[in-house]
Amino acid sequence: MREMMTAEVEIPITDDDAAAPLVKTYWQNVRERVLRDRMTLVAGVLLLFIFAVSLLAPVLGLQDPYEGSVVNRLKPIGTSGHLLGTDETGRDMLARIVHGGRLSLLCGLTPVVLATLIGGFIGVLAGIAGGLVNTLLMRMMDVLYAFPSVLLAVAICGVLGAGITNTIISLTIVFVPPIVRITESLTTQVRNMDYVEAARAAGASNFELIRFQVIANILGPVFVYATSLVSISIILSSGLSFLGLGVVPPAAEWGLMLNALRQALWVDPLVAALPGAAILLTSMCFNLLSDGLRTAMDTRLKA
Repeated sequence: MREMMTAEVEIPITDDDAAAPLVKTYWQNVRERVLRDRMTLVAGVLLLFIFAVSLLAPVLGLQDPYEGSVVNRLKPIGTSGHLLGTDETGRDMLARIVHGGRLSLLCGLTPVVLATLIGGFIGVLAGIAGGLVNTLLMRMMDVLYAFPSVLLAVAICGVLGAGITNTIISLTIVFVPPIVRITESLTTQVRNMDYVEAARAAGASNFELIRFQVIANILGPVFVYATSLVSISIILSSGLSFLGLGVVPPAAEWGLMLNALRQALWVDPLVAALPGAAILLTSMCFNLLSDGLRTAMDTRLKA
């Protein structure tokens, strides 16, 4: 009897236990959803191509984007030595569009990044503090949010003057209020969760709650929303340059090129439409990427 009690019992491992699937994490499911979404992948690849070409423009062996020629004015697409034709002063359109992507992406991405950092800080502060602090901060944001984006950007640039720096400042001010609103809303939701209350009851400070609980849970949605703002930022910065309130000549920038070529629309509409096509393609890619990320991160959908 004693031998039977001290004997080791072997538990057999069945085929079902060996074949049991591993539990996937949230980010593994997000990655698989993104990889299954062809439109998101295509948009991501196109954006990587646009970024790479724009950043490597000086070493691609293109013509000087600022060197004009009176003889070669408004050459059509496919001209020998000018694959995408020339503009109103004889400058190579391919070189100007590639180099123009540098300024257009700079004016499109930088305001969104700055607005996300500034607006994210204000939104988290308002959401965690609550009460009077929340009311004061959100009412201040509502004042700016009441103005249409285009009107507010034009008004600020009209006061500050034209230039890349002023364009970035104006667009940053435009995008701070929506970032604050979504960040404050998400922070308020997270603040009322049980695990946050448990961490607070355990003695966690507000800084620890923000660092370990709030940021980890709101970073994904805020990043997706900020991605959707990049396309709007590119369009607004190009619009400001088109109106003469953004990048100043003779810089290569898509909105400024579109303004300069509007007089040539009846002479060679294809060449005149090239900067607009670049703006449209880049904006659509950012929109598709944002939609794909939003769908992939939706926890209500099955993996």
